[in-house]
Amino acid sequence: MGYKLESVVPWGRNLNEYVKMFSITSNDLQLRILDCAGGPASFNVEMKRRGYNVISCDPIYQFSVNEIAQRIQETYQKIVEGTKVTREDFVWQDIQSPEHLGQVRMAAMEQFLSDLPWGIQQGRYITCELPKLPFDTNQFDLALCSHFLFTYSDLLSEDFHITSIQELCRVATEVRIFPLLKNFSRDVSEMLSLVIKELSSQGYNLEIKTVPYEFQKGGNQMLRVWK
Repeated sequence: MGYKLESVVPWGRNLNEYVKMFSITSNDLQLRILDCAGGPASFNVEMKRRGYNVISCDPIYQFSVNEIAQRIQETYQKIVEGTKVTREDFVWQDIQSPEHLGQVRMAAMEQFLSDLPWGIQQGRYITCELPKLPFDTNQFDLALCSHFLFTYSDLLSEDFHITSIQELCRVATEVRIFPLLKNFSRDVSEMLSLVIKELSSQGYNLEIKTVPYEFQKGGNQMLRVWK
């Protein structure tokens, strides 16, 4: 894939955050869920412990636990320090401070690292990346994509966004994408209106929905897409 670990900034979120970011209901938990671009989140392992079914996919899963752990150590403190500099851009409520943020993220990533070898054996972690996924059409009921599409609008083209969402809609009945802001900003991605216009013209249904999660100021909306 030509994917290099040194270009990755691992940053994992937990089940409670996923539930709020994507407005996941008790009925949703019963669905066949794909966590796309899941990275080092603990969502998969926490769901597994509760008896639910999640497959996570990300190119980072090609690397060993030790390699990912080392990369986390290399980048962790830089991220925490960065949030101190831009702390006015965040809502310090559930997460109370940059130091608390680091603790929450590290706890999630440590759960992920402990689960990764076993999860790979069970087929719960799949190495792949958008815009092409190795899954069957309609294999999932719900696909989630956190902090990738729209977040990295400066790096990912309009065509990449559209093709990726089309692919997610191929493998899942419904797609939810969070947040709609660009990385480390309060600005809604300029890709959002372009994506909505193009996919609407192709017959997709799209809805912007407010969710019960806001860490980036103004970042409390997700995009729902379905055919």
